[in-house]
Amino acid sequence: MSMVVLTGLCRLRPGNVTRCFLMRQQLHSHIYRRHVLRMAVVTRHYVQAPEARTLPDERSLSSPPQKQQQQQKQVEELLCEQVTSQSQGDQQQKQETPENLSKDPSLTMPSSVDVPFNIDWIFPKLRQPSKLWYFISQIVITAVGLFSKFVLVFMNRTRVHNKERLVGLVSKRPKGVPLVTVSNHQSCFDDPGLWGVLPVRYVCNTLRIRWSMAAHDICFTNKYHSWFFIYGKCIPVIRGIGVYQEAINLCIEKCALGHWVHVFPEGKVNMTKEEMRLKWGVGRIIYESPKIPIILPMWHEGMDEVLPNVEPYVLKWRKRVTLNIGQPLDLTDFVQDLKNQQVPEPMARKLITDKIQDAFRELRVETEELHRQQNK
Repeated sequence: MSMVVLTGLCRLRPGNVTRCFLMRQQLHSHIYRRHVLRMAVVTRHYVQAPEARTLPDERSLSSPPQKQQQQQKQVEELLCEQVTSQSQGDQQQKQETPENLSKDPSLTMPSSVDVPFNIDWIFPKLRQPSKLWYFISQIVITAVGLFSKFVLVFMNRTRVHNKERLVGLVSKRPKGVPLVTVSNHQSCFDDPGLWGVLPVRYVCNTLRIRWSMAAHDICFTNKYHSWFFIYGKCIPVIRGIGVYQEAINLCIEKCALGHWVHVFPEGKVNMTKEEMRLKWGVGRIIYESPKIPIILPMWHEGMDEVLPNVEPYVLKWRKRVTLNIGQPLDLTDFVQDLKNQQVPEPMARKLITDKIQDAFRELRVETEELHRQQNK
C-alpha cells in the first residue's frame, strides 16, 4: 500500500522526484506540524474505538469490509488532494528558494480562487486587538446588536425555543472553556440577526459576543467594509481553499482563549434548503482546539423571509421566525479517543463533523414542525 501511495505522489510530477521531497518539507512546516505528519502516514495501522465508528445511514449502506475499504480509499484521496492543491500553488512560484519553502503551505491558495482585496493585514489585528480596537468594536457591536434586536423582536415575530441553553452557555459556562455554536444558513442576515434574541447585556457586549467567519468576497471587498467587519468580530474566510487557512487557525486560537466562535458549517447560504454535507472546517476547529469546546447546535426557520435572497435585498416586516436551540454536545471524550487511537486527522475531522450533521438532522425535523405550528 505504501508503494501505491508513493507512486501516486510521484505521478503528480513525472520524473521530478526532488520536487516531491520539497513539497514534503513544505508540508512539515505547517503550524500544526504533528497533525499534518499524521496525514502523510495513511498506511499507519490504527483501530477505531466503537464510538468513533460512523453509524450507517443513507450515505453509507455498504457492508463493514467494503466500508473499511472506502474509508481507507478516502484517506488516500484526501492526501493526494492536499498534495495536488499544494503543487498548483507552487506553479505560480518562479524559483523554489529557502524563503519560499519557509512559507506555510496550508495558506497557499489555488489560482482559481479570486481574492478581490488583500486580507493578509487583517489577521494580526484580530490576533492582538489594541485598546482602540476594543473601544471602536464596542460601538459597532452595540449599534449592530440593537439593530438586530429591533429587526427580530419588533419588526418581526420571533419565537425562541430553549433560549436558556444559549444564554446559559454564553454567560455561565466554566471559565476558559470555549463555546462553538453551529447553525444552518438561510439568509445573509442570519449573523448578526439571530443574536438579536439575546439580552442586551450580551448582544451589545464586545467581550461576550461571538467571533464569526465571514466570506472574504462578500464582506471584505474594500478597506471600509473590512474595517467595519473587523470591529464586528468577523474573521475573513476564503471559500474553496480547504480547512488549512488563516481563518480556521484564528478560530482555533480564539477557542484556546475560551472565547465563543460561531460557524455556519454548510459553508454558504443554503437557498434551496436541501441537506448539505457539512464542511470539515468545524471538525478541525474542534479537533485541534487545545481545550475541547462545548458545541451548541441551533436551527432556525424564516430568516430567508426576513431578508430574502433575491433582489431587492430589503428587510421585511411581520414575518415569523423560529429559532430552536438544541442540546449541547460534549465531545471531549470522543475527540480524546480519536487522538489516543491515532486516527488520521482527515478521518477524525469527518467523524466529528458527522456528529454535528446527525444533531442537525434531528433538530431540523423538530424545528420545522415548531415553525409550522407557529404559522397556523
